Amino acid sequence: MRSVQFDHGIDAAKKMESTQGSFLSKAAKFHRDENGSLIIFSLFIFVLMLMVGGMAVDMMRYENTRTKLQNTLDRSILAAADLDQTLDPQSVVEDYFDKAGMRDYLLSVTVDQGLNYRTVSALAATDVRTLFMPIRQSGATGGEDRMGQFLDMMGDTPLHALAGGAAEERVSNVEISLVVDISGSMGRNNKIYNLRVAAKEFVDTVIREEAEDLISLSIIPYTAHVNAGPAIFNQIQRTSIPNHNYSHCIDFIESDFDETGLDFGTDANGNYNRYYKQMQHFEWSSSSYQPIRNPGCPMQTYERIVPLSQDVTAMHNTIDNYRARANTAIHIGMKWGSILLDPSTRPIVQELANQGIVDSAFSTRPAAWDDDETMKVVVLMTDGENVNTNRIEDWAYNSESEYIHWNNYTLWYYLYRNVSYSYRNRYYDTVYTASQADTMLDNICDAAKAQDITVFTIGFEVSNHGADVMRSCASTVSHFFRVEGTEISQAFNAIARQINQLRLTQ
Repeated sequence: MRSVQFDHGIDAAKKMESTQGSFLSKAAKFHRDENGSLIIFSLFIFVLMLMVGGMAVDMMRYENTRTKLQNTLDRSILAAADLDQTLDPQSVVEDYFDKAGMRDYLLSVTVDQGLNYRTVSALAATDVRTLFMPIRQSGATGGEDRMGQFLDMMGDTPLHALAGGAAEERVSNVEISLVVDISGSMGRNNKIYNLRVAAKEFVDTVIREEAEDLISLSIIPYTAHVNAGPAIFNQIQRTSIPNHNYSHCIDFIESDFDETGLDFGTDANGNYNRYYKQMQHFEWSSSSYQPIRNPGCPMQTYERIVPLSQDVTAMHNTIDNYRARANTAIHIGMKWGSILLDPSTRPIVQELANQGIVDSAFSTRPAAWDDDETMKVVVLMTDGENVNTNRIEDWAYNSESEYIHWNNYTLWYYLYRNVSYSYRNRYYDTVYTASQADTMLDNICDAAKAQDITVFTIGFEVSNHGADVMRSCASTVSHFFRVEGTEISQAFNAIARQINQLRLTQ
């Protein structure tokens, strides 16, 4: 009996030992088995991707809100700072935010304005509640708590979208030369009428009551030449050669276009030793009327330079009288536009002020090149291209009787009827070609830009060559406008607003 029980004990021990060995074997096998381990890693990566993707969505929502807020603020303060804006500046800003559905986001509006300036600043902000970033289980401990602390920083506190800025329009001292083409081609396609409208609108925009005595505007109409008018002419043309009294144009030589001003030169005693020659009074055409009607130097009083003015009514009246005549010399128009901005012209302007031709407020202009308070601008407009420049030979234009003769007969009318074919070319000379005129225009434009004169150009229904020439003259490509028809008014308006210096300051 005892033997049987002993055997049973041995069997139970063996069985237990076998079971224990099997368990240990299986445990060791499980320890070595790598099946399914990537599932845990994949789940971790998936959760991480969800977190990062959610954060990206929240950041996109935040940036969209912030951008919309900043854009609304920028537009509103620009509109409010515009000196042409007659509404209350703060109300303008608030109205922009109302229409954008962001009125509650506007925190403050500050307006500072005076005689010649207006500054508007504003601040706006809103909270952007995140959708994914505040993913945190309450009561988490250990690693979860550390993740929660991270999400605390990123999500439990809303993201703040903040926008701010200031806009200013300030009218400082401004000197403008408006150089306009009134050549014969302007008589086609209603162009001279469109020019009159656009030029008058330009005058109205840049000459305003709140900018009195700050902005001077010179108007330089040009055809084949520029009529300086007797007051300016008499201070420039100093020579013993007899002068005619029909018109008052000065002929320049090629080197004159390398600099912006007039160069009289002086001798050892300080006396002038350079004299500018008066342009001849004659008409190139073959028309038979007497006396001539369309001379190269425009002869009517309203075709003269209007120097440094702020008289809107007088300028309107002058512009309304413009008629299309003769051909095109863009380079001469640009030369005169630069002359009236060059500080060396100041003695002439002072004398014009003494004569009551220029407002006394401008008697010390043009300002020095380094005057930080003064902006100098040329607005140059044309509808065509430069052409050859011709003059009657001096031997046929050097006495009072010849002045009278060429006032009565156009050049080719006389030559066709009185001079044999082989002798006609002796009566005139091509002073320079259209290509040379383009080069002179480039030179004077470069000289102006070198003195920090801002040059705007307008090509009004021009050819591709004409557009290239005007584009090259402009301060930058964005300062050139190529327009058709009534678009000329849009170009002049855009330039006028740029001159008024509306800009974001912060």
